Amino acid sequence: MITDTLSPENLLKIGEVASVSGIPIKTIRYYDDLGLLGNSITRNQAGYRLFDSSIFNRLSFIKRSQSLGLSLKEIENILSIYDKGEIPCGVAKDVLLERLDNIEQQIEQLQILQTELKAILSGWKFADKLDGSICPNIQPPIN
Repeated sequence: MITDTLSPENLLKIGEVASVSGIPIKTIRYYDDLGLLGNSITRNQAGYRLFDSSIFNRLSFIKRSQSLGLSLKEIENILSIYDKGEIPCGVAKDVLLERLDNIEQQIEQLQILQTELKAILSGWKFADKLDGSICPNIQPPIN
């Protein structure tokens, strides 16, 4: 339902929001279905989505958060705090710290894998016959 502060003339259709934001209509609908768009969306009598200008700030936050590796669930949690009128920066920081820790662990695992790959490649030998393994450089023969 359209609130008193939002006149129908000031509301944007989903195509306009998609055009300005660069986010596909389907994605905006998906965000709405997940409840990520909060009070920036309303519906007219025909059931069409209408948006106030705050949608752009919200979509920008969602896009930036995703680019930092946050899941939509994590973004939803941060936005729900904001929607209660509270500052969500403490929770956002905790999520980013956890994300950073995960990235550091992934880097360690990738460095181990890199070392292993370099070792395999440095000792690479071309087999002249099949010896029971598919590629002895990757898989030693099974006896």
